[in-house]
Amino acid sequence: MRYFIVFAFLMVSSFVFSQNDTLISRIEGTVVNVETRLPINNVHVINTTRIKGTVTDGNGFFELNAKVNDTLLFSYLGFETIKVRVTNDWIKNKTAKVAITEKAYALEEVVVNKYNLTGFVEVDTKLIPVIEDQYRYSISGLNAGYEVGNKSPTAVGKVIQSIFNPADALYNIFGKRPKQMRKLKQMKQDNTIRELLATKYDRQTLAALLEVGKEDIPLILENCNYSEYFIKTANDLQILDAISACYEEYKILKKNK
Repeated sequence: MRYFIVFAFLMVSSFVFSQNDTLISRIEGTVVNVETRLPINNVHVINTTRIKGTVTDGNGFFELNAKVNDTLLFSYLGFETIKVRVTNDWIKNKTAKVAITEKAYALEEVVVNKYNLTGFVEVDTKLIPVIEDQYRYSISGLNAGYEVGNKSPTAVGKVIQSIFNPADALYNIFGKRPKQMRKLKQMKQDNTIRELLATKYDRQTLAALLEVGKEDIPLILENCNYSEYFIKTANDLQILDAISACYEEYKILKKNK
């Protein structure tokens, strides 16, 4: 009787697994410019539900595994990033055409003589401010350190504060987003996603992948003691790695508290 129950359980599990597996389909599509209707190559297409990505070929063509209601993210330099939901008819027809729109840029007035340069190197080097080095403090027992911007006692105090009271600062960020934070490892392992984020600085794609608002990203990094300079200048891949490292440190601190 016991062997029969085990056998029945295995059969049911196998059936359920096969049923779930058949729900995933290989869909195709073509990405075009909404104005010209011409195909666009090298568009990054990411299934944010499954954290898998691909890139369109010279004909704007792509194929990707997906299920109904999965969300696909389309990102290309100079174009608006859009999200598209996979529908039943897409699964049925196997293919679809996705149109993306070029960004409209409003150019602002550029002031060239901000520092009133004279043309003499010795004089001008004293007029232009130098960005200070960014220091990162290593904490024994943790995977990485804390970037705080300078070597002042206040900077060290920020590190100590984050060590002894991590939950108050980071729980509202990481504790309420366990699903999104678990996706971090998957994102870091997908080369298509990493290559895309390495070229981005607008936080738009990263925010969509993490399912957070763009305004939340600086807040996360500030609470992880990253400097303002890093937050403003790092590309999206560096930001992803920084948030991932901070999350791993947060888990260690939370576990040891």
